[in-house]
Amino acid sequence: MQTAEQRRLLGAFVRGRREAMTPVGPPRRRRTPGLRREDLADLAGIGTTWLAWVEQGRDIRPSAAMLARLADALHLSGAERDYMFALADRRDPAAPVGPAAVQAPPAIAAAVEALTWPAYGLDPAWYVCCANGAARALFVGLFDAGDQPNLLDYVFTHPAARGLLPDWRARAARILSEFRRDFGRGVTDPRVHMVVDRLCEISAEFAVEWDRQAVLPHEGGARRFDHPALGAVEYEQHTLAEVERGDFRLIFLEPTSGGKCRKAP
Repeated sequence: MQTAEQRRLLGAFVRGRREAMTPVGPPRRRRTPGLRREDLADLAGIGTTWLAWVEQGRDIRPSAAMLARLADALHLSGAERDYMFALADRRDPAAPVGPAAVQAPPAIAAAVEALTWPAYGLDPAWYVCCANGAARALFVGLFDAGDQPNLLDYVFTHPAARGLLPDWRARAARILSEFRRDFGRGVTDPRVHMVVDRLCEISAEFAVEWDRQAVLPHEGGARRFDHPALGAVEYEQHTLAEVERGDFRLIFLEPTSGGKCRKAP
């Protein structure tokens, strides 16, 4: 839900961008800089009164379509457009929907490759878009189906996951609760829906947990694994969002003792 502070910031941003634009028509003496409110409203195909209310930070709920027209009329950059839609608490209809196969953003791919600790990237539908050798060795069976497995598929359907995660039921429930938060942001992405629909059909545990409607943030913390070769090992998990594409995640697991995996008691 949009807050009063978001409305105030949105109004200040729109007004600031309008005043930074070149006026329409021949030069003339004016009291205010930039483009007149009436001219911007005309360019965006919206009402002047509505635009005034936005700039004044009033408690209104402009639609995503209206905001998109305003963004186009203001000639916003990608970063400016993201900022405006975030303040309006709306999803940009021009935001990209993930294709059939999504490649890791360069920043995540480079970080995963550079890290010696287990590290991997997740796309908006929680397919593993990249992983280093340490992650491939830790997550036994994850890559059996190919180079871009789905983490939820692995957790809920692969027998190796139940053995790897000693507290499987609690861990699986938490992982799904974290995914639901991302699901809310990517609700228009058909790939995200396909993952949910498929798992609801093939996994009773997934279907039950999905119906619970639990939502949790991406939080780090201690993670224990019962690895078939290493035994019981512990890490501290860290989760970061990619700067350009906030719907991608970088996850890496820091060994909890002197740079080496510490066996849990």
